[in-house]
Amino acid sequence: DFSQNAAQEARANLDTFLSSHIPEDVKAEGHVLHGPIYKEIIAAADSVKADIIVMASHRPEMQDYLLGPNAARVVRHAPQSVMVVR
Repeated sequence: DFSQNAAQEARANLDTFLSSHIPEDVKAEGHVLHGPIYKEIIAAADSVKADIIVMASHRPEMQDYLLGPNAARVVRHAPQSVMVVR
């Protein structure tokens, strides 16, 4: 099944990224989810009772100003503090 293989590959890539970029003394969890991006980020943060959401953003393009990028949606709707890093 394509979606299952894609999820497994994403999980492997995420695990590799976390193990090489996050110090062992920092508690961080990676999640591979499927659905509307900002809603899945907020739901995952709620489910693990996260204190803060840290996410990357890119330089906004015109379409982002009209539709709103996912980072902006998370900032607007998440009950947790959100740190957006460029």
